[in-house]
Amino acid sequence: MTETPVALIVFLTAGTVAAVVLALLFVLARKDLSRLRRHSGAVETQLHGATRQNADLGARLRAVEEEFRHLAQNRIPDLATSLRHRNVPVRGPLGSGTLTPEIDRSISAVLGQVSEEVVKERQRVDFAAQAAMRGSTTTIQALLYQLQSLLQRMQEKYEDPLVAEDLLSADFLNEQALRRIQSTAVVCGAWPGLTRENSHLADIVVGAMSRLSGYERVQVTNQLRDPVGVVARAVEPVAVTLTELMANALHYSHPDLPVVVTIQQGNRGVSVIIDDAGVGMHSDELERARRMVSGEETVLMTDLGDPPRIGFAAIGQLVQQYGFSTHLESSPYGGVRAIVHVPGEPLLTLLDEEEKPMSAMAPAPPERASLPGRAGADGFPLTAASALLDGPDADAVPDELPRRRRRRPVQADSGPAEVEAPARTGRTGPEDSGAATAASTSPSRPASTDSTPDAAPARSAPPTSPEESADIWAAFQQGTASGRAAAGVDDGLDTGGDPGPDAGLRAGRGSSAAGSDDSRPRDTGGGEAPGDGASPDAEHIEHRTSEGNPPA
Repeated sequence: MTETPVALIVFLTAGTVAAVVLALLFVLARKDLSRLRRHSGAVETQLHGATRQNADLGARLRAVEEEFRHLAQNRIPDLATSLRHRNVPVRGPLGSGTLTPEIDRSISAVLGQVSEEVVKERQRVDFAAQAAMRGSTTTIQALLYQLQSLLQRMQEKYEDPLVAEDLLSADFLNEQALRRIQSTAVVCGAWPGLTRENSHLADIVVGAMSRLSGYERVQVTNQLRDPVGVVARAVEPVAVTLTELMANALHYSHPDLPVVVTIQQGNRGVSVIIDDAGVGMHSDELERARRMVSGEETVLMTDLGDPPRIGFAAIGQLVQQYGFSTHLESSPYGGVRAIVHVPGEPLLTLLDEEEKPMSAMAPAPPERASLPGRAGADGFPLTAASALLDGPDADAVPDELPRRRRRRPVQADSGPAEVEAPARTGRTGPEDSGAATAASTSPSRPASTDSTPDAAPARSAPPTSPEESADIWAAFQQGTASGRAAAGVDDGLDTGGDPGPDAGLRAGRGSSAAGSDDSRPRDTGGGEAPGDGASPDAEHIEHRTSEGNPPA
């Protein structure tokens, strides 16, 4: 038998080993390839997840950037504006779904902090401005009071009617400037600047009216049943409030339309109602005005507009400090109705008409006549004095309709009056001796000026017309001048013939002649000069300290 070559055996053995090795390597390679494929799939999945996460993070980052840009450019300015104007809304976030709760809370905290800091800074700046304005207005107010006193002394000194007319015009302009300075000072936290005596409410209303340009359009009706007065500390605040409300009514109504003012008496106080037929106010404006005049809303100087409207803000300050109230509503005339209510306790008092009569320029109150079965123990008719100061009376009987009557001199005997006293300009009212007359007559019947049994009851005289008032004052001045001429005193007036329309302009009088273009009711705070030319019903209700300067 032939033998296999050794070389072939070696070659076959090596090939077999190589095949086995290759087979093993192939198996291992397939396993590695499978493993690599699985790893590649996992890596690819992770890559896709990372890509999506990166995209989400980018979107959130862009959303946060947009939100903070929106916060800086829109929301914070809106917030600052809304702090000045309540009707301006603050825009919300751009997209609430893209922000995390932590970011929402952070943005809300930023807005709250900004709001608090803005309010503090506005108050700090406003207080500084108020302090500066308060110092300036107080000084100017004192100077204007000194100028007012100087003008009044000049009215007493110079008797030339033309000079007196110019002085009255200058005094009127000074009064208007003083009103604006006074209101500004009150808004800035200062006191009104005047101290007064207890004063009739009707005098306060007329005094407030006389401070305004266009006062002749104001029609005042006095429905007070008693001589109601305002206590000294509240006289000037009430006057300032009425002045601002009447000024508002005059400004926002047509120059041909009247402003109706009614003084009414209630069980717990008195009310002054001011109606105009002007343009009125929208509901949102009316609501804000109510908050301002009631003192409920703290008003900063930056909230008053440009030019600033300080009237309602000044009223709110006075209402808070002195205890009366002010209300605004739509007027039945189409404009705005303003109601100033002065409570009986502690701001009202009853004044003695004998010791402190009302000014001749004040509107006449209704005639107080006794009612059957309602007389007092001493024969006087019952009035609403107790109800005014103590509260409502369940048995109160309404008074009769208001009537005007002339003021007549007191007669010493029971005989009929021979001469009727001349009517005074601007007002007719009840007799000064009303109490004595009521005591001597039946409480259920008005007193008569005729002592005969068949005499008819006295009728109320109609109001004095401006022409009659002018004639009365002209005759009064002519008689005064004639008497002084007979006594050898030259008063600088022509006593011959018709004294003319300027005959009533006398030094020291609080108003010009009835026929003059500048005739107007004087502010009851102005005072009347004593002497021959003074009005017989003049009263002094203003007290200044240090020659017209208000106390520091």
